[in-house]
Parts: sequence; structure tokens; C-alpha cells
Amino acid sequence: MSLTPSNMLPLGTKAPSFNLQDTVTLKDCSLNDVKGEKGTLVMFICNHCPFVKHINDEIVRISNDFRVHGFGVVAISSNDAENYPEDAPPEMHKNAKEHNFTFPYLYDETQEVAKAYDAACTPDFYLFDSELKLVYRGQLDTSRPGNGIPVNGSDLREAFDALLNNHSQKKDQKPSIGCNIKWK
Repeated sequence: MSLTPSNMLPLGTKAPSFNLQDTVTLKDCSLNDVKGEKGTLVMFICNHCPFVKHINDEIVRISNDFRVHGFGVVAISSNDAENYPEDAPPEMHKNAKEHNFTFPYLYDETQEVAKAYDAACTPDFYLFDSELKLVYRGQLDTSRPGNGIPVNGSDLREAFDALLNNHSQKKDQKPSIGCNIKWK
């Protein structure tokens, strides 16, 4: 496992479109399918990364808390499933069921979507406004496996709240840190 920070896609970037298979429903799912009226959260996660395992419950809570306010949420795994079979679609399906994901969990087999978002690590978070312009990218919060800081999603929650209440986003957005995406 190598510690990898987010690349910090420029704010204002338009969300790259995608059309990927949801590993739970086995149906194709596009950006337009998940787009929320108030905004959209795109997360790059995977099954085996200890940084993602550390926050799985909180990303479900955040999804549930903000979906009711008109936000869309989607998770994407872009890891090379051939060399990391624990990140293959059948395992993604199991993981989504086990953690009660209430959002689509898509598989980016070609890794083109991760490249379009300039995703570098798992987890990597991108919050877009109602016009699909990037307003936040970076960490969930300051908790990391083993650092003793409770997982509360404070950074991402603050970004959601600012968007919901038409407030300015925090200028100092800290990159997420996690395992590097497993490129082919």
C-alpha cells in the first residue's frame, strides 16, 4: 500500500460523463442517471483499501443524509480487477450489500473514467453543484486508519452544507489520502 494524495482537479471543472455498469443492479448507470437536483457526489473507492474500509459506514451515512436534500451520489471502482481480484465486480456487489450502499457502485473496467476525473487514490471525493461544476474535491475528514481521530465526514459534510445553503466553499481544501488506484 502506498500513500497517495488526491490530484486536486481544478474547481469549476465540469463533471466528466460516464456510463458504467452498476455491480449491484447489473444495469448501466450514467452521470445523468445519478445527477441530483442540488448537486452530485462522485467517489472513487474500492473494496480492499484500508482507508476506504475505515470510512465505509460514514460514506453511507453522508449519502443518506444528503440524498434527501436533492443530492445524487455514486461510487466508482477503477482498480485493475485482474491483479486485484478482491476489487472485481462480484466482490464489489458483496461489499455494497454488506455495507448497505444506498448509491450505485460502478465498475470502471477501462479506467477511462478515473483518468477523466484525474482520480489518484481511494478514497477520492468530488462534489459538483447543480450545473455539474466542481465545488469540492479532497478528503472526507482528518481520520485515517490508526490515527485515533473519529470518522465524522466533517470536510465533506461542510462542503455539502455550503452547497445546500448557497454559501461559499472553503478555499483550503485538503487532498484525500489513500491507496493509489491500481492501474493496469
